[in-house]
Amino acid sequence: MSQLPLYQQIKRYILSQIDSGTWTIGQRISTEFELTEQFNVSRMTVNKAIRDLVSEGRLQRTPRLGTFVCQVLDKAESPLIDIRNIAVEVTERGKIYSNKVLAQSQITADETTATKLGIMRGNPVFFSEIIHYADDMPIQLELRWVNPEYAADYLKQDFSQQTPTQYLFDACPLSAIEHSVEAVTIDAEKRKLLKVTDNEPCLLLNRRTWSGNNLVSSALLYHPGSRYKLSSTINLRSR
Repeated sequence: MSQLPLYQQIKRYILSQIDSGTWTIGQRISTEFELTEQFNVSRMTVNKAIRDLVSEGRLQRTPRLGTFVCQVLDKAESPLIDIRNIAVEVTERGKIYSNKVLAQSQITADETTATKLGIMRGNPVFFSEIIHYADDMPIQLELRWVNPEYAADYLKQDFSQQTPTQYLFDACPLSAIEHSVEAVTIDAEKRKLLKVTDNEPCLLLNRRTWSGNNLVSSALLYHPGSRYKLSSTINLRSR
């Protein structure tokens, strides 16, 4: 008898079914109830196995329809100590880039936004919310706040044709960036937009950018943990 924990045995069984071609990409696998009966284990044990495989990008859950086999995807990757246009990153990986603009408007700075941008509360701020895709799979949800004083034409841009990053590169030459990264769980609305499961962790990149001495932009960039990674390369020169 296998010494592996029961949920690991179920994971191994599911992967064997996928690898052998018994369950092909896009096919629905056995239900949790069926696996519970087959292995004579608790529903919690089966659920743990499936959740792990969803987080690993091997399965995808669709509410009311079931759990399906996913195509194995390479993780998208961005440099942590630099800024690159996500459209270029996706294209360079041989994927088709697209996005969906959810919001692009002028708002009034609340206390949190004012602190992020170094302005007075109540000042006007430009805001955008955009989902970025690689081959129709969401890989980043971008929430961005911009100081109108330094990017006056921000709201006039067609961000379906040009990303905010590219516009800001051109309008406000980059002089400094500030990054922080954390693993987070996200609310139901964001999970739906990014097509992630309830328990899948996401990477949140909190970024602020300067042009000269001017703090131009503050952004929250959410990435599905199973589809995205951040990396950095540091050259250490001998002294």
